Amino acid sequence: MPVIAVLTALFVVGFEEFVEWQYGPLGIVGMLLLSIGVKAKDPTCSSLGAVVLAVLVTGPALA
Repeated sequence: MPVIAVLTALFVVGFEEFVEWQYGPLGIVGMLLLSIGVKAKDPTCSSLGAVVLAVLVTGPALA
């Protein structure tokens, strides 16, 4: 059981680092809203986070 928890934590931290590296601070805000909304079972908050991430993924490249 502890091995699964450690692996899950490593995956989550790695994914958050990837989002921050790829999409910047706005990506972290989107991930934060999405995760808070899911944990609190708040559909408004999780929907806002999902929309922010979707706009970042599908939007034009700024580089």
